[in-house]
Amino acid sequence: MKTQNHRGDYRQKIIALWAAFLLGMLFHTQLALMPLFHGLSVAHSHTHDYLQLTAIFWLMLGVFGMAMAAMIATALVSGQRYKTLHFGLTLLYTIINGCHLALDAIVGVPSYQLCLMAYLLIIGLILNVVSYQWFHSESNKQSVLRSAH
Repeated sequence: MKTQNHRGDYRQKIIALWAAFLLGMLFHTQLALMPLFHGLSVAHSHTHDYLQLTAIFWLMLGVFGMAMAAMIATALVSGQRYKTLHFGLTLLYTIINGCHLALDAIVGVPSYQLCLMAYLLIIGLILNVVSYQWFHSESNKQSVLRSAH
C-alpha cells in the first residue's frame, strides 16, 4: 500500500487557493459597490483619468479568466512544463497584487479595501509557496529521473 504524502495533494490545495483568491476578487468589486445600497456614489475619478474604462474591463476579465483557466488546468494537467508555467503565473499575480495594493494605498481607497487587498496578497503568497512545492514535488523528481534513463 502506497503511503500518501503528509502534505496532501498539491493540486487540491492550489485549486482551493485559486478559488479563495477568485472569491476575494469578486468581493473586492462587490465591496466597492456597497455604497450604492446606501444611496452613495461609487464613481471614482482616479480610475479613468489615465485608462479607458473598456481597457480596465478587459484587464479585469483577463486577470479573472487566467485564474479560472489555471484552476481548470491544475485539475487536468500535471506535467513539468505546466508546473513551471503555473508557478510563473502565481509570481506574476503576486507582483500585480502587490502593485495594486500599493497604488490603492497611494490613491487613498477605503481602509477596508486595503485590508481585503492585503488579504488577497497573503493568499497569493501562500499560492506561490504551494505552487513551488508542487513544482519541486517528489513525484516530479521521479518522473524526471525516469525520463533520463
